[in-house]
Amino acid sequence: MKGKDNLSNSIFDIISDVADTMDAQAFVIGGYVRDLILQRPSKDIDIVVVGSGIELAKNVAKSIGDHVHVNVFKNFGTAMMRYEDLEIEFVGARKESYRSDSRKPIVENGTIEDDQKRRDFTINALAISLNKSNYGTLIDPFDGVKDIERKIIRTPLEPGITYSDDPLRMMRAIRFAAQLNFVIEPQSLEAIHHHKERISIVSMERISEELNKIILSPKPSIGFKYLFDTGLLQIIFPEMANLQGVEVRNGMAHKDNFYHTLQVLDNISAMTTDLWLRWAAILHDIAKPATKRFDTEIGWTFHGHEDRGSRMVKHIFKNLKLPLNEKMKYVEKLVLLHLRPIVLAQSIVTDSAVRRLLMEAGDDIDDLMMLCHADITSKNQIKVRKYIANFELVKEKLKEVEEKDQLRNWQPPITGEDIMKAFNLKPGKEIGIIKNAIREAILEGEIQNNYTEAFALMIVEGEKIGLKAV
Repeated sequence: MKGKDNLSNSIFDIISDVADTMDAQAFVIGGYVRDLILQRPSKDIDIVVVGSGIELAKNVAKSIGDHVHVNVFKNFGTAMMRYEDLEIEFVGARKESYRSDSRKPIVENGTIEDDQKRRDFTINALAISLNKSNYGTLIDPFDGVKDIERKIIRTPLEPGITYSDDPLRMMRAIRFAAQLNFVIEPQSLEAIHHHKERISIVSMERISEELNKIILSPKPSIGFKYLFDTGLLQIIFPEMANLQGVEVRNGMAHKDNFYHTLQVLDNISAMTTDLWLRWAAILHDIAKPATKRFDTEIGWTFHGHEDRGSRMVKHIFKNLKLPLNEKMKYVEKLVLLHLRPIVLAQSIVTDSAVRRLLMEAGDDIDDLMMLCHADITSKNQIKVRKYIANFELVKEKLKEVEEKDQLRNWQPPITGEDIMKAFNLKPGKEIGIIKNAIREAILEGEIQNNYTEAFALMIVEGEKIGLKAV
């Protein structure tokens, strides 16, 4: 691999000119080179210089013009700048050594060879020279190109050293395998399993960042199977690992809820790139181990797992340092409601049941329906076809009722203030009784969802409990 065709953006010519003027060796390295070979788009460029990355960055910015701003991070010896739609990081070549209780290395200046040795994987240790004398020459000391061709994740050094030094690399290995659909080579897998406990020295924020990248990969199950098989999942996310396993009693077995969850996650990932909807898929059956019971008549049951699972979401998000905001509430809601459309699809769909679902799901109804569709994973194709056919009827009914009754994100047509004013009341239980009666009447289709009919019913319900309109 040689030649300017590999580096078509003008920024590389600019860096080349500046590096030669400084009499410094400069290289583009890492993910950008990997993605170049894989023909994947990449907007992040890492430049390594034998010398000062900060000085090279400043001189490159000066060469481009006054409008280019350089962010300098002296503590890390790095500098960053934007050029067109690219983000470019400059750093001096370095070698690293580690203490056993930290993933933060002791850093010294080094050569390009030292810098490549410290990289996590062979596919990320590829470098291309930017100096005029050998511009475009690929430097590949660890056969990274061959590993790309063979679709293998492998470490430049002995894997035990790589993963023990920086345990986050275990998560990164699995993330790259999931993103690129690569295989982690056996020695690496064994080393990850052996050093899995060292993940405890990594902050949960960094772990969750990698976990979310695995979840956002085209087929997340690849990553989760690696996480489970290496024992990492049991440490970082035990609630999910606990889903694995099948219990048989009196010849009756339940499905393996871990692998079912992975199938649902892959199904939803084929439909959407939304991270939080994918999290809802991961957590939809999370409470099944806690709610599992055996009934001699019907076999295994998981009654109430949707309610218990919804209540587990906050604890899981807190442990994983995920946001405890509207994203979490969205996941809680979908986990709580995930059985409702499926139950509707199994029976005669009434307008009342559809109205209740619309009222509770609000604007998340479409996402809920997507999750429920992804949850149909039976190996019995006749059963699947029947479910999907019934599911389509539910969707049609939802559309019909929504157009007629306008119940998405429902707000009561009569407010508490309206009731207090009508009956000259102070706040009290009577207001709740009347509001609930109006809500139920709308849901059952006894009155239309409008102020006039709701007001008339309010007067009637008030009189039933001894109130008189003023």
